[in-house]
Amino acid sequence: MSNFVFLIDSNQTPMNPIHPAHAKELLNKNKAAVFRRYPFTLIMNRVVENIVTYPLALKIDPGSKTTVRFVGLKLEAAML
Repeated sequence: MSNFVFLIDSNQTPMNPIHPAHAKELLNKNKAAVFRRYPFTLIMNRVVENIVTYPLALKIDPGSKTTVRFVGLKLEAAML
C-alpha cells in the first residue's frame, strides 16, 4: 500500500488513503485541492459526514539508507 495519497476533509479530519488515480480524478473535478506536497495530502472541498477509517500501521526501517514511508493495512481478526 505504498504510493497512496493521504486525504482529509475540509475540517481536517483524516480519511482513508486513496489511490493516485482517484486523487487525480478528484483534483480534475475540483472536488479536492492540494493541502501539502510532502507527504502529498489532499483536502476535500466539503465536509464528509460519517467517516469510516480502517486501522493503519506506519512501519519505518531505521537501518535503511533512505527514509521510506510505508502505510499498510492492519487487519484485525474481527474484520476478516
